[in-house]
Amino acid sequence: MKIKPPRLPRLSAPPLPSFSGKLHDARTATSIGRWLGLAIAVCFVTGVISHYLQHPPDYLVNVLPSRPSWGYRVTQGLHVASGIAAIPLLFAKLWTVYPRLFVWPALKSVRHALERLSVAVLVGAAVFQLFTGLLNTVQWYPWPFSFVPVHFAVAWLLFGALILHIAVKYPEIRAHWTIRSPGTLELPAAEGPDRRSLLTGIAAAVGAVTLTTVGQSFTPLGRFDLLAPRHPDHGPQGLPVNRLASTAGVTALTVADWRLTVVGKRSYELTLDELRALPQTTVTLPIACVEGWSKSAQWTGVRVRALLERAGARPGTAVRVVSMERRGTYRVMEMGADYADDPLSLLALRLNGQVLSLDHGFPARIIAPNRPGVLQTKWVARMEVI
Repeated sequence: MKIKPPRLPRLSAPPLPSFSGKLHDARTATSIGRWLGLAIAVCFVTGVISHYLQHPPDYLVNVLPSRPSWGYRVTQGLHVASGIAAIPLLFAKLWTVYPRLFVWPALKSVRHALERLSVAVLVGAAVFQLFTGLLNTVQWYPWPFSFVPVHFAVAWLLFGALILHIAVKYPEIRAHWTIRSPGTLELPAAEGPDRRSLLTGIAAAVGAVTLTTVGQSFTPLGRFDLLAPRHPDHGPQGLPVNRLASTAGVTALTVADWRLTVVGKRSYELTLDELRALPQTTVTLPIACVEGWSKSAQWTGVRVRALLERAGARPGTAVRVVSMERRGTYRVMEMGADYADDPLSLLALRLNGQVLSLDHGFPARIIAPNRPGVLQTKWVARMEVI
């Protein structure tokens, strides 16, 4: 007699999570998404500008403009401010849409698959960009890769995913764009006050983080600069410093017998006293750093163009600047012709009427308009006509 094996009990599929909370709807997602999309767009455009000013390819070196003199200060300030503002917006957006992660079946159609793919890439890239960018503002890099090229590459991925997401979700976005749109009118009217309260709270959070950080670049709000890593008034000679002389390996002993070497058709050297004896120019220009802080200051020194002309360089000539620092990504810097010719571009010797401190680049440093702080080379030892 054949014995049948016992029938095992059939396990039922675990129930999917149920969400009874309000406001996980398309109208709320659209409202927050508009703000988040704008913040990401501003952050992306200003980030691209920053990248090409900081790392210009060869074909742009002599094309990038030196004016307006405050250009980089504004674009980089907007870049960091919009990135910080996007963080609470991203949290709010994810809270609104997270129940959709548990929709079953997971893929209903090609359009649905594209939507989920765009969401996965968009969320992953957004989280990566915003939090690595935030850590960059405090100069903390707890990862094994180089921040700048990876951050730049993922920015394009994020922006592309955003465009794809908007295209896929456009019918739903259009249906809930305003309070009188057809999709919005179909939602329970009783949820309107709660939605407005939620959006008001999100706006207050964005305003709070912006107010307490933007003062590092928009100095009229400097008194509210509570959460930013830099205060525009804190530092030697009233100006912040990112890279200290001790970090760069520059000491008082190192600069004791300093000479400036200018290489060209008529190469020459100058001592500090000889450099001070040349005609001096005073300009007001901002230092604007990639971390988001900036401040205007008064600088006095010799025009870069005058030094190059003395070496036999014609107008429209670029220059390579070499620092005394022993190590560093920006130890050697190239300045395009538009910057080198600009009368505001100086080899500065004084800051706010005082001799440069060692941390600010004594004996001499570059100061030029519309230029990232990392390219305002300190402890200049050599200039080469190129």
